Amino acid sequence: MNIAHSNVDAALLPPPKFPLNHPMTMAAKQPLAGIELALWRSRVLFVSHRKVAEAAVVGGRMRWKGQALVAFVTVKSGVTADAGLREELRQHVTKEIGPVARPDDIRFAEALPKTRSGKIMRRLLKQVATGAEIKGDTTTLEDLNVLASLASAGE
Repeated sequence: MNIAHSNVDAALLPPPKFPLNHPMTMAAKQPLAGIELALWRSRVLFVSHRKVAEAAVVGGRMRWKGQALVAFVTVKSGVTADAGLREELRQHVTKEIGPVARPDDIRFAEALPKTRSGKIMRRLLKQVATGAEIKGDTTTLEDLNVLASLASAGE
């Protein structure tokens, strides 16, 4: 089931950047409690919050749910990343999309792992979110220390 066709009011969803059958949209879907959720829609909502500088949303694992949404968020300068902001961000997503899109885990980070060209490496974030060993090519990372700090913060 696609979230655009579920019980969630379509007027609450941000306008799609791509058609629903576009490869970019299809590749970025996460099965979550029986619903396929386009992860970029959640990311767009995080970035639309006035206190968030950048964000990435990936699929993780939860024991009782199977799949979970894990958000990595970098806040704007002068903003304190605390439990109050974490709850405010959860409420923001719930209000805009609905409870199905509420992230199970929000992790604050100083920076996100990016390539030298500035693209966020979601593959690595997914490995951090699931607690897996970091595998694959990391030679294009802009700063390896970012990945090390994310991995140690998740433990």
